[in-house]
Amino acid sequence: MADLLTKMPFPYEPKKKNRFILRFPDSLGINEWFVQSASRPKITIKSNDIPFLNTKRYVAGMYEWNTIQVKLLDPIGPSAAQAMMEWVRLHAEEVTGRMGYAAGYKKDVELEMLDPTGVVIEKWSLIQCFLTDVDFGSIAYTDDGLADITLTLRPDYCVLLY
Repeated sequence: MADLLTKMPFPYEPKKKNRFILRFPDSLGINEWFVQSASRPKITIKSNDIPFLNTKRYVAGMYEWNTIQVKLLDPIGPSAAQAMMEWVRLHAEEVTGRMGYAAGYKKDVELEMLDPTGVVIEKWSLIQCFLTDVDFGSIAYTDDGLADITLTLRPDYCVLLY
């Protein structure tokens, strides 16, 4: 047990959950400081079984990048709600009923984790994300909390750059 403790590097600095920046394309108008929280990428790898006699062995099957949850602060100006609706309208227009082309509504998003001095130490590219759910939150006369927007992004795939 003592041997295990001596192998930990002395200047150990863990990554912190509150040191991150989520960058949306400038064309969407979603500022980095709107973001309150986000989930990191998650991958699910299915398994295929190979039956043989009275047992099974397994090999990796298809994989899928899961959705990413993001919570935005909704300031008065610039309005996060307005920026989100502009992106929603690229997917589908509620007035006309027209749908958008994937080339128009799919966007690349970057997730950066920072060290204590603000240097990027981990960078994810979330490739070809589109919205699957946008929740503009609830309001109540008895709640003086901040208004927020929760959205769900569906990436085609994610790349850990470093």
